[in-house]
Amino acid sequence: MKFERLQLRGLRCIGEASLDLADGFNVLVGANGAGKTSVLEAAFLLSHGRSFRSGSRDVLMQRGASGLSIFSTVRHADARVVRLGLGREGTRWEARVDGTDVLIGQLVRECAVVCFEPGSHALIAGSAEERRRFLDWGVFHVEQDFLSAWRRYQRALKQRNSLLRKESAVSEDLYGPWEQELARSGTQIDQWRRRYLDALLPYVREQASLFLGELGDVELRYRPGWPEGEDLAGTLAMQRARDQAKRHTTSGVHRADWSLSFAQAPQREHLSRGQEKLVALACLLAQARLDADHRGEWPIICLDDLASELDLAHQASVVESLLAAPAQVLITGTEMPKPLEQAPNRLFHVEQGRFTPLL
Repeated sequence: MKFERLQLRGLRCIGEASLDLADGFNVLVGANGAGKTSVLEAAFLLSHGRSFRSGSRDVLMQRGASGLSIFSTVRHADARVVRLGLGREGTRWEARVDGTDVLIGQLVRECAVVCFEPGSHALIAGSAEERRRFLDWGVFHVEQDFLSAWRRYQRALKQRNSLLRKESAVSEDLYGPWEQELARSGTQIDQWRRRYLDALLPYVREQASLFLGELGDVELRYRPGWPEGEDLAGTLAMQRARDQAKRHTTSGVHRADWSLSFAQAPQREHLSRGQEKLVALACLLAQARLDADHRGEWPIICLDDLASELDLAHQASVVESLLAAPAQVLITGTEMPKPLEQAPNRLFHVEQGRFTPLL
């Protein structure tokens, strides 16, 4: 899939902008704070319904603006063209597909964006929540029923936690229906996650061999969020008294995690900060390649401040890898990355939220 056009209004420092993008590499060059990353952020919002930057969605709006909007025209590999929109007026967020109001879930299913940015090392070094988000985004685009199962799980989790927090005694019978729903939907989510990680691992190995060959073979470990081999419904019932003391549910797919280990770096602590970034990049590009094989079209690849995140040799490896793929790529930097100087690209100069095409 490709963005043919991105139109932004009221996003961070961007008052109003329209970018006609090329099919291949699009390079946004300008000083820090000029608005380059906001373009990648807009693409990510259409694909994930949230920003990759920290903070709430409230801070996305340009200071003094009454609202913000992101519109794009997306062309799929089958030549289908879809118009996507995400906006906010006041406190309400609205999503549209081809002019029709839709739920956020319907919007993000139409648009797939994978983004490597300065905070991406959190995929390896950060909390389990980061890794669950990565995993569930991939599962969402593979399993049509994932979102409905996830919503059922979250509703049951909220109800059980509410019971756990009550000061007065609660009948044991009240827990049963919610724990059964947690077990049903949670077990299905767990199966989907395992299947996805099994499919992802060969792609991770391929990408890791390009960027981190010195670390040797890669293995992946998945932890479901409750004792391996045990029934989730039974675990929830057995742990009810402990959960009442803690006032929240301590087992389930909302506690799952996964990790990678290398022959020469069996623990995450053995990786340098630079290696953490490369492992995260390998995972993100692996996810993009798996998504491309599953959907029959590449997701859009965003690389924020590539030159400052990777050394020259690894920049060249990334560019060479993506040149061989029919992917649209958006790259930002304070200057043109050297490996792209001789590669076909469309260049934009960015200054104070304004975008000027140069090539």
